[in-house]
Amino acid sequence: MDSAFKLKVNDNSWCPGCGNFMILKGMEEVLEEAGFTPKDVLFVSGIGQAAKMPHYINGHGYNTLHGRALPSAMGAHMANSKLLTVVNTGDGDNYSEGGNHFMHAVRRNLDLVHLIHDNQTYGLTKGQGSPTTPRGRATSVYDEVRIDPINPIETAIGMGATFVARTFSGDLPHFKAMLKAAIEHKGYAIIDVLQPCPSFNKINTFQWYKERIFHLGDDYNPADKLLAYKTAQQFGDEGIPLGIIYLDRSKDSYLERLPHIPAGQALVDQVRDEAVLARIF
Repeated sequence: MDSAFKLKVNDNSWCPGCGNFMILKGMEEVLEEAGFTPKDVLFVSGIGQAAKMPHYINGHGYNTLHGRALPSAMGAHMANSKLLTVVNTGDGDNYSEGGNHFMHAVRRNLDLVHLIHDNQTYGLTKGQGSPTTPRGRATSVYDEVRIDPINPIETAIGMGATFVARTFSGDLPHFKAMLKAAIEHKGYAIIDVLQPCPSFNKINTFQWYKERIFHLGDDYNPADKLLAYKTAQQFGDEGIPLGIIYLDRSKDSYLERLPHIPAGQALVDQVRDEAVLARIF
């Protein structure tokens, strides 16, 4: 039986072999298995190949401007915290145009799940270098990238994110485990999803990743921040660790810091005192 989240569409603009198809499948399965229904979930995205996710999954969906998914998601979550809010962005969408919003989303620690489709290129716009493209690499439109890349995991840990994980779209069981853990986390949960782009990144292919990825073992302690920093530095031929790299359960989420919003009550359900509003206006 198909998941209630599976949306029948006549056309899909993702390239054949795109890692997004497995991300979509994993999302459908996890949400179904966790007991959510389409009316329980809001999918928010920016612009780019990753941002087409709301077009292809059944649920509330909102496409925003390039790099602007997070402020829209934060506003929606503030208004109706009863909805599970899942954000889908690309590495360019999030770390470049949306870099400032990314920083402040971490600071606020709102209860959001954020999937960052990291293919180390601008996939929808024909292969420009993204913030995660290695320096020196030639792309379909650049003879050489001359800017140093950012390290998404190290950046998130350094800014104080409370849940930082990495997974691979070619490892569906692991992706599902990370998404489930992110949903259960109270606070801003970031998952950097290694997502091969078969059209515009001919180096970081599914085979390239499969030869390098490994799962962090049960002896790994994600609460150890120094260990998390060290783990974040590992990428490439020496191996790429997958798992929850950093986890901090000590911080309260943003809504828990607002005494005028009772716990468990969505802002949309609050009764407004029109007399007070009249006096303010």
